[in-house]
Amino acid sequence: MTAEVQTGSENGRKPVLLYVVNVAWFFCLHRMHLAQAALAAGFSVHVATAPDFAEHVEQIRAAGLIFHELELRRGRWSVLEECRLAASLCRLYREIRPDIVHHVTIKPVLCGTLAARLSEVPAVINSVSGLGFVFTAADKWSSLRRLAVTLSYKILFARAAIRVIFENSDDLKMFLDRRIIKPAQAALIRGVGVDLQRFRPGPPRSGAPLVVLPARMLWDKGVREFCVAAATVQAWGIQARFALVGGVDNENPAAIPETWLSEQRRSGVVEWWGWREDMVAVYAAAHVVCLPSYREGLPTVLLEAAACGCALVTTDVPGCREVVCDGETGLMVPSRDPMALAQALRTVILDHSLRERLSVAAQIHVAAEFSAEHVKRSTTQLYRELLELR
Repeated sequence: MTAEVQTGSENGRKPVLLYVVNVAWFFCLHRMHLAQAALAAGFSVHVATAPDFAEHVEQIRAAGLIFHELELRRGRWSVLEECRLAASLCRLYREIRPDIVHHVTIKPVLCGTLAARLSEVPAVINSVSGLGFVFTAADKWSSLRRLAVTLSYKILFARAAIRVIFENSDDLKMFLDRRIIKPAQAALIRGVGVDLQRFRPGPPRSGAPLVVLPARMLWDKGVREFCVAAATVQAWGIQARFALVGGVDNENPAAIPETWLSEQRRSGVVEWWGWREDMVAVYAAAHVVCLPSYREGLPTVLLEAAACGCALVTTDVPGCREVVCDGETGLMVPSRDPMALAQALRTVILDHSLRERLSVAAQIHVAAEFSAEHVKRSTTQLYRELLELR
C-alpha cells in the first residue's frame, strides 16, 4: 500500500476516521498531530468531544477536521449517564458511518466500543492512555470499580476488528495476563511523541536550581509528595526553588482543591504557576523536572523536558519507567515516598555534573525512541492495516 490510503468501498469516498475523546483540550494537546497525519494520508477525519473548551474546538475546525459535539462528563459515573452517552454515539456512528473509530480515555473506550458494536462499525481502535484513577485509587470502592472495568473491557474487546494501543509495556502485559485481549489485538505505541523541532535545549540555565512538577494538579501525580520533599530539602539548608505548573482539573476524582494549592504557595516552600501554554519557556528555566506520579500511560512532560535538556526525577511506576532508566537517563524513587524523593532531589540539585550527564543521556534517548514523527508513522500504519482487514 502506498503512503496514501485506499478510498472507501462506497462510491470512491475517502475512508472516514472518527476520534472520540473526552475533552477538546486533551485532543489538541495529545492527538491533533496524529489526526493531521491521517488527514494528509487521505482520511476524512472527524472528532467527537465535549464542547467545553471553545478555543480548542475552533483549533479542531481550523485544522480541517469535522467537529461533533458530544455530551460527556468526566469523573462522574452513573448507569443512566453512560447509557445516554452510548446511545448518542450510536446515533453519531450511524450518521457518519466511520470506517474506523479511535476511542481515547476510559469513558469513550467503554461506551464507544459498545456503541460501535451495536452500530456495526467495521473497525475500532482503543487507546489505553494509562489506567487512570480507577487503577490508582485506594478507597473502599476501588477494588469493585477495578473489577467492573476489567470485566467490561474483557466483554467489549471480544471482537477481531479491535486493536488496543498501549503506551507502556506494563499495561500491555497486564491486559494479556488477565486475558482481556488476545496478543493479535495489542499494539505498543509508546506515548504520543515529542516535537523535537519545538522542544529542544535552550541557553544554559542560571540562578538557583529550579525544580518543576508540570502536571494537572491531581493527588495521583504525586503533588503532595513533591511539596513534602521540597520542604524537606529546604529544611536541609539547600538553596533551590520548587514550582508546581498546571491547572486544577475539577472533573477528575483525584483533583486537588485550589485552596490547598494556595496554602502551599503562601507557605513559601513551593510556587504555583497554574496552567501555562508556554511550556518550552518553563522547561528552559527548569534545571530539574520532577514527576512523582503513582502511575502513567507514558508521560509527555518527561519526554518534553528531556528534549529540552532538563534532568529528570520520577517514580518507578508504569509509564515513567519507559522513559527513565535509573542512574542513566534520570533518577527514580518508589512512589508515595516523599523522603526518598527528597534525597533524590538533593542529589541532583547539589551535583551539577550529574545533572548534565543525566540530561544529555535523556535527550539522546528521547530523540532516538520517542519522536512525534515515529508515533505518527506507527499510528497511521495501524489505520491502514485495519482498512485492509476490513
